[in-house]
Amino acid sequence: MVGSALRRGAHAYVYLVSKASHISRGHQHQAWGSRPAAAECAAQRAPGSVVELLGKSYPQDDYSNLTRKVLTKVGRNLHNQQHHPLWLIKERVKEHFYKQYVGRFGTPLFSVHDNLSPVVTTWQNFDSLLIPADHPSRKKGDNYYLNRTHMLRAHTSAHQWDLLHAGLDAFLVVGDVYRRDQIDSQHYPIFHQLEAVRLFSKHELFAGIKDGESLQLFEESSRSAHKQETHTMEAMKLVEFDLKQTLTRLVAHLFGDGLEIRWVDCYFPFTHPSFEMEINFHGEWLEVLGCGVMEQQLVNSAGAQDRIGWAFGLGLERLAMILYDIPDIRLFWSEDERFLKQFRVSNINQKVKFQPLSKYPPMINDISFWLPSENYAENDFYDLVRTIGGDLVEKVDLIDKYEHPKTHKTSHCYRITYRHMERTLSQREVRHIHQALQEAAVQQLGVEGRF
Repeated sequence: MVGSALRRGAHAYVYLVSKASHISRGHQHQAWGSRPAAAECAAQRAPGSVVELLGKSYPQDDYSNLTRKVLTKVGRNLHNQQHHPLWLIKERVKEHFYKQYVGRFGTPLFSVHDNLSPVVTTWQNFDSLLIPADHPSRKKGDNYYLNRTHMLRAHTSAHQWDLLHAGLDAFLVVGDVYRRDQIDSQHYPIFHQLEAVRLFSKHELFAGIKDGESLQLFEESSRSAHKQETHTMEAMKLVEFDLKQTLTRLVAHLFGDGLEIRWVDCYFPFTHPSFEMEINFHGEWLEVLGCGVMEQQLVNSAGAQDRIGWAFGLGLERLAMILYDIPDIRLFWSEDERFLKQFRVSNINQKVKFQPLSKYPPMINDISFWLPSENYAENDFYDLVRTIGGDLVEKVDLIDKYEHPKTHKTSHCYRITYRHMERTLSQREVRHIHQALQEAAVQQLGVEGRF
């Protein structure tokens, strides 16, 4: 659910607003070892051109910014690949919810939706979640747009309204989400989220409460730091309690009993009050998810005016990196058998500690250029680096900014760390890729090279 602008908390309600590849080996080799022509570095926007994706055509416009590198990842669905570490996390969460929460007829209370298309409308991704039209999370520089009306979802919350509108009141959504972002071992333009929603009727929420028949879900009052203007304090406190109890049980299932937990107040556009959960893991406080009481306006608009509910979201990569001690997010896309075989376990709850592959030496190159007078965004450069260098690029750091005292032009210098996860890179192939990056930066970003 938000990321950087809404805050990439827990890498999770990572768009619940906060903070954790369809490639054959031949494709990987092309991305890692060959020098693409500048014209191939992005899904170019020619007049009248379209993007073909998942069997549908989308006309391109001035908002279209999908790179071919990202397009090749759509449909890979790592979370549905049996014995992949992200699949293991998803299955462990599913198993927990299936066992802990059972409906009236002995069937699972929560339905699971893990194969929804990642292509959504901007209304689904933003407006349905009450995200204002001028909110920074909508920026073209932070998202992957097919055009002005369609995009790759930036969070699984994009499906929340539709599922509520369909009459569901308890569900899990799992899927790949897409965010333009920095390049390092913790960030990748595609990651995976799992979120849950649960609604309560008056009878369900107050069942078992003394004099519960006299209590109400709704009232007309004023909004405070602790509740929405439409919720009674009794209803809000019970929903918050159920949410925190549900999540405490979940992390105990994943990490084991005795885990120290703390809750941090925060802000999300579609929940209030909102919280982030932090766990003390091996002596370090780690943020793992975001959650909150759902905005009643959202619930009402989806046709569930007589109910109140909670939602949470978490990042699968974030949890897998913590639980399995995986040091680099690029590894989740690896097809190296030495990586994948470590997660082929007979029991999904079996403890796994990732045994690192041989760490091959890095190769470091700098690139510096004068920025154009307008329309330069760092995420455009990061996207270009990912497109040209693919998963050969381990990290990109902005190491220097300089403003010329007379021309007032600004120069950026980036340090790019190249490292293959499966073999040693040669100077020649890195030079090949770096030169292609220099040429593409000039041609596509309008920068003036200082090479």
